[in-house]
Amino acid sequence: MSSASTNTMEIESSDVIRLIQQFLKENNLLRTLATLQEETTVALNTVESVEAFSSEILQGHWDTVLRIVSQLKIPEKKLMDLYEQVVIELVELREIGTARTLLRQTTPTQLLRDQFPDRYLHLEHVLSRSQFDPKEAYPNGVSKEKRRQIIAQALASEVTVVAPSRLMTLLGQALKFQEQQGMLPPDSAYDLFRGTVPVVQAETDDVPSKCYNTIKFPKKQNAECVSFSPNGQYLVTGSADGFIEIWNYLTAKLRKDLKYQAEDNLMAMESAVLSLGFSKDSEMLASGAQDGKIKVWKIQTGQCLRRYSPAHQGGVTSVCFSPDGTQILSASFDLVVRLHGLKSGKMLREFRGHTSFVNHASFSLDGTQVISSSSDGTIKIWDYKTAGCIRSFSPHDGTGTMAGAAGLTVNSSIPFPKPNQILACMKSPTAYLLTMEGAPIRKFTSPDSPTEGAVKDATAAAAAAGADSARKEGLGVPLTDYMAVALSPQAEIVYCLAENSQVHCFYSDTGKVIKSIPVADSEVIGMASHPFSNVLAIYTVDGRVLLWKA
Repeated sequence: MSSASTNTMEIESSDVIRLIQQFLKENNLLRTLATLQEETTVALNTVESVEAFSSEILQGHWDTVLRIVSQLKIPEKKLMDLYEQVVIELVELREIGTARTLLRQTTPTQLLRDQFPDRYLHLEHVLSRSQFDPKEAYPNGVSKEKRRQIIAQALASEVTVVAPSRLMTLLGQALKFQEQQGMLPPDSAYDLFRGTVPVVQAETDDVPSKCYNTIKFPKKQNAECVSFSPNGQYLVTGSADGFIEIWNYLTAKLRKDLKYQAEDNLMAMESAVLSLGFSKDSEMLASGAQDGKIKVWKIQTGQCLRRYSPAHQGGVTSVCFSPDGTQILSASFDLVVRLHGLKSGKMLREFRGHTSFVNHASFSLDGTQVISSSSDGTIKIWDYKTAGCIRSFSPHDGTGTMAGAAGLTVNSSIPFPKPNQILACMKSPTAYLLTMEGAPIRKFTSPDSPTEGAVKDATAAAAAAGADSARKEGLGVPLTDYMAVALSPQAEIVYCLAENSQVHCFYSDTGKVIKSIPVADSEVIGMASHPFSNVLAIYTVDGRVLLWKA
């Protein structure tokens, strides 16, 4: 096929076709994708992660592997090797009917019969045996695990990984090229290759020890949510009066280098701002409000790029961008988690199953799953693509749900920067590091926490009054419950903010307490941590944002 060219730059037609194919695949237009691949003879052959694809093979998740392979163009010999192994393992699991169907009614096994009749007859023999004999199934002394490894290496060499939404990214970059200059903060470096503002390197983790500055709101106003941008340049507050403001976190001054803030033309919602979330490149900000509305803003201009009105039937407790920045995940008091398209402005998926307020929702590190936390006492793990609930569990320490914890609110559960781990904050004196399956790894218990026996006694005495009121009515359990958790830049320290305005700092690898810091002399609302500096922002009901540093 011919190549399109402009001056000295040449663009291969096959690359353009692959961009379109990726767009079709990501938008689930599979029939159109199949037609395009057939007519052009250009195969996409990409997976979201080679490591994840290989892991599925090594773990023998053949249903997933075959579904992925069905969309790829794989050499016949490698397909025959794959199907041969799948048939053998199905026989081992005594899934005889499925094994027989796969052996006799699929194209790769028919090719095996025609080209390697001895191997095909061997499979028929294994299938006909009343009991499975590994030595007979693997006559050359190669174990099942070794066969899986060989197949994984062979198939991994046939696929590649590319960034998601490449077509939309390139179009966006073309439009950005035509924008006027002056869209970046003064005196800021700009990485033209990556198209982003360079970020500073993370500091060595240390415990904040002093309050170095304070943001003060007008009387009877306060920040309901606070967030640092991923590049560390912005500290954003969302207040009870609906205003969204961007601050210099070092000076605690409003950033006047942003023209719209200098002109007092602030970003704003129609009701109290309950949640904030940045895109990965720190260029966009999503805000969720008490009235169920969501807005998406361009940080440099203050322009509202998208409105979801309403996104929910209750207050929006949590908003976050998908890893590729094309979708918004939101949670709400209406018991539902929703996924919204940024370009389409439409609700794409709905995650239903919680029986009380959903307090927080986020993506797993690899972006394939959604994690939600609810006042019904559960954390739910959802399949991002199907919106199906994979599992639901309550945080515990390995000996069953913690004393008095049944039904306790889960404030948040955030991805821990290690595969398959999350940090869960309950309305209790203990936070948990868990696997995505709900298995406990470590717990971080307040040094002010009462003994387990005291908790049981107080819980029984307070049952009639309700757990929350019991703590506040002085019926035996002190105000040590956690309200929020955060991580240090290198995730070596876990910060837990308690109702008594203490921040307890723990080593993340041992669970041992390092230090407890009284961070405020008034009731606290929440906490945010800087991505690269040892800085904590603590916001209070009396209208202050207290900035602490090491």
